[in-house]
Amino acid sequence: MATIKDIADKAGVSPATVSRVLNYDPQLSVGESTKKEIFEVAERLNYTKYKQKQNTQLTIRLVQWYNKEEELEDLYYLAIRLGIEKKAEELNVQLLKEPLEQLSETNVQATIALGKFDQNQVKELEKHAETLLFVDSTGTISGHNAIVIDFEQGVELAIDHFIRERHQKIGILSGIEYTKESQHQIKDLRLKFFKEQLQQLKMYQEKYHIEGSFTVAGGYQAMKDYLVSTRDIPTALFVSSDALAIGAMRAINERGFSIPEDISLIAFNDLSVSKYVNPALSTIRVYTEWIGELAVTTMLELAKETAPVARKITVETELILRQSTVMKQK
Repeated sequence: MATIKDIADKAGVSPATVSRVLNYDPQLSVGESTKKEIFEVAERLNYTKYKQKQNTQLTIRLVQWYNKEEELEDLYYLAIRLGIEKKAEELNVQLLKEPLEQLSETNVQATIALGKFDQNQVKELEKHAETLLFVDSTGTISGHNAIVIDFEQGVELAIDHFIRERHQKIGILSGIEYTKESQHQIKDLRLKFFKEQLQQLKMYQEKYHIEGSFTVAGGYQAMKDYLVSTRDIPTALFVSSDALAIGAMRAINERGFSIPEDISLIAFNDLSVSKYVNPALSTIRVYTEWIGELAVTTMLELAKETAPVARKITVETELILRQSTVMKQK
């Protein structure tokens, strides 16, 4: 694992600045460009995979639903984008990055759409590419090639761990997000599978359901409001993203509770920052950079032939245990 000093050396800033940025310190005043550099360096150093360039000739358009500022609020899509860029460079694929609102008439063989798009946006994308691949658009599109995360399996890993640790009061901090154009609320599939699995075990309690926007600030505010409103809190909390969890941890600490002694936490994604917060965050690992690489190699395959049906690739996850679920030794 890359150290804080490693990241600081590469980014050209002090270790203290790196630590505060990775912990989303609200009192820190640094420019967006500095934050972006630190986050990208952290992601690259924690995902090192170099191969010799190949001689593929192809142009792929990359359309993202997150802008640069939103990427810094939740590094999930930033990490996937870096994987796409790395694999495109390795395979000598020309990557044309364009916002959905400003798609050019440039002739491209295929388009990778990263994020969640509503039906009107999908129709617009269809006009500009014969071959489309959606990455992480579960629940918002159908009938198109897609790479999706196995949320059901990831949720099951977290719940199984909590049950093995004999938790009875298991809660969830789920995420709220909307499509950009129509502002249609997107279902958090982690919440869906969490409810289903705990209901089967007769352990689901609605009073332990919290929700907030998929950002550090959203997690902080949601958890802060919840802890003020009740004394009956869960002893184990599954959180739909690392960003939400980092904010929630700050609120938990401010109210005088200890992690994991009072509340055990498992988040989702395992972005580079999860290793550097205090306590280090247990999380369901999504191989984000590899998913970006997979998007490029899959698109190369799709561009070569016309398939009779859309291709859907489901990527499994892995439970990574750190200090937010490991009791301290006395």
